[in-house]
Amino acid sequence: MKLKFGIIFLILFLNNLNLFSQTITNNKLIKPEYLKKGDTVAIVAPSGVLKNYNAYILKAKELLKSWELEVVIGENVFNDNGHFAGTDNQRSADFQLALDDKAIKAIWCARGGYGAMRVIDNLNFEKYKENPKWIIGYSDITAIHNDLHNNKSESIHGIMCKSLEKIDVDNNESISLLKKTLFGEKLSYTIEGNNYNIEGNSNGQLIGGNLTLLHCLLGSESSIDTDGKILFIEDLGEYLYHIDRMLISLKRAGYFDNCKGLIVGDFTDMRKNTTPFGRNLKELILDIVREYDFPVSFGFPAGHGEKNYPMILGREINLEVSKQQSTINFSN
Repeated sequence: MKLKFGIIFLILFLNNLNLFSQTITNNKLIKPEYLKKGDTVAIVAPSGVLKNYNAYILKAKELLKSWELEVVIGENVFNDNGHFAGTDNQRSADFQLALDDKAIKAIWCARGGYGAMRVIDNLNFEKYKENPKWIIGYSDITAIHNDLHNNKSESIHGIMCKSLEKIDVDNNESISLLKKTLFGEKLSYTIEGNNYNIEGNSNGQLIGGNLTLLHCLLGSESSIDTDGKILFIEDLGEYLYHIDRMLISLKRAGYFDNCKGLIVGDFTDMRKNTTPFGRNLKELILDIVREYDFPVSFGFPAGHGEKNYPMILGREINLEVSKQQSTINFSN
């Protein structure tokens, strides 16, 4: 009888161990291989039109070649379909070809603007999962980053080809950091503190991107689970009241309930309300998240500002925040 109960106990223990193991496996994200010399990078345009921006795409191509990488440019990159770089089908086709091609090790998005939300439902990530690659972009590309996260893959929130328009690529910190990220150097940032910071120390997967896109994706298959994760937000050209409305929407949807931290990036070219809002951006954000028990770091140089430090979305990070400084350490 004792032997029988012992066997039953052992079976139950092994079953629970297997379920625990599966949970760990399911929570682990795909990490694409870092680049090495000779690898191929595809430049594609899933969003806004690139008319009159040919020179910056060629500048991006030359930059990648200077890193001893091969470059292919999507067939439809320079197409013009009103606001978009080609039709939805053309933009989807370029992106899908790059996703499926085993020889391509990274996809660099040409620009943001608007359009990624119109193509994400056309993309299939099955072949990508067999041969994952780094996908790089920000702003409107947040829609694709969200889908990648939901397909359990890491990606890079970082500078895009059009961003090269006004910078010296040989002497730009965001460019040099992107290269280091793609080639596998460990990421760690220490930034100046802020009196509005909420102090604390936290660990979790880094997620997020453009606030407008995160808000627009609520309720769709591309919305992301924030439980146990550290959220990054940035935006461009918004009114304070609209930022307040978007953050309240996220709050009502439970975005912050089990969040482990908040990193606030650049909110650039803010518009002024006709009637003063009564609070600045930092006060607005704190009014919404102060009740939660997680650190909040203001002023991280990522988004539409002069600096756009790369961030590996989906990667485990340690966030340490004080009034004097904030430190973000990415795991290997």
